[in-house]
Amino acid sequence: MSIKMESELRDQFMAVAAGRHRPAAQIIRDLMRLYIAESAVPNALTAETIRKSDQNEDVFHASSAQDLFKKLGI
Repeated sequence: MSIKMESELRDQFMAVAAGRHRPAAQIIRDLMRLYIAESAVPNALTAETIRKSDQNEDVFHASSAQDLFKKLGI
């Protein structure tokens, strides 16, 4: 896999990886696994929200759509 990125971003990433004594490739693999896990349908948060909703538990209270999106981190 080839990835195009700004040289400054690459340099910063490589410096952090070296500072933590971890190979950059391992960090990328870990990030890819995390991204895949969070993209599962439904992800853990969605599954928990559905469970709470089905049991008539409070999930979110929002005063507007914008407020709801903020609480959901969207």
